[in-house]
Amino acid sequence: MEEVRKIVEEIKSGLVKPLYFLMGEEPYYIDKIAEFIGSTVLSEEEKGFNQVTLYGKETSIDEIIAHAKRYPMMAERQVVIVKEAQHLSRTIEQLVHYAANLQPTTVLVICYKYKKLDKRKKLHSAVLKSGVLFESKKLYENQVVDWIRRVLSGRGYTITTKAAALLVEYLGTDLSKIDNDLQKLFLVVPKNSAITEELIEKHIGVSKDYNNFELKKAIAEGDIKKASNIIHYFSQNPKENPFVVTITLLHNFFAQLLQYHGLNDHSPRSVAQVLRVNPYFVGEYRSAAKHYSMKQVSRIISGLRELDMKGKGLGTQNASQTDLLKELLALVF
Repeated sequence: MEEVRKIVEEIKSGLVKPLYFLMGEEPYYIDKIAEFIGSTVLSEEEKGFNQVTLYGKETSIDEIIAHAKRYPMMAERQVVIVKEAQHLSRTIEQLVHYAANLQPTTVLVICYKYKKLDKRKKLHSAVLKSGVLFESKKLYENQVVDWIRRVLSGRGYTITTKAAALLVEYLGTDLSKIDNDLQKLFLVVPKNSAITEELIEKHIGVSKDYNNFELKKAIAEGDIKKASNIIHYFSQNPKENPFVVTITLLHNFFAQLLQYHGLNDHSPRSVAQVLRVNPYFVGEYRSAAKHYSMKQVSRIISGLRELDMKGKGLGTQNASQTDLLKELLALVF
């Protein structure tokens, strides 16, 4: 992410701002920037007296300001990091007076996860004027695949597109969770190696043959035998393959397929851009469109919503995952 790289490079060059307000839906970059500041700005000897970490649930704006206004001891700067600052959302605007009159010898880092400052209010303008305001936006699924590839490339690895997609399907779009599992791979896979589906299956635990990614592909291709085998595997391993994850992924797939039917331009680039998927997977939508008409897709989406409600125990007695999966198979074929 270019903005993250810029912040890091500025700090490395000695251009450290007195205020970093890190906000947004994706916590990964918020944590990484805060960790970098915490490990870089002060030496180990200086940290004892001049670096403090506060937590939003346990502090107040007044306490934060009191810490920020102190002078450093035997150092040029002090660092104050406020984690989980979103718990202070009701009073965060009270920080505006400090933001307008920053202590130049303090580096104040506010980690405001899953929320954003209101652009209409004064604090937003004050931070922009005198500090760094960084918004960490949630990545779409297709962007996460590219993110995985960039992270691995930076560490001297490559990865197949299918393997990257398998990671996203299994771990979702939570970058912190993905990064944790990539760290496991770094410990056991030699550098300059290719990360494959087999390595992911062996070291992370997701089956390369029996997963939602392969189920979606089988359905797109109209392969009822393969889909049935995967459904049977899911019913035998319910903890590793929760129904809610399967139903959500398939609902999203058919919703995107409905969009695909409505497109005038079916070129891979256009489809990938509109559906927000990796171009590698455009073929699945092209194949699925041959097996499922727009009318059929609409019917399936409606049926998936009903199954989702059944899976949550709404309007029916608790159905077993096996029964729900059988209904799902009957619905899409």
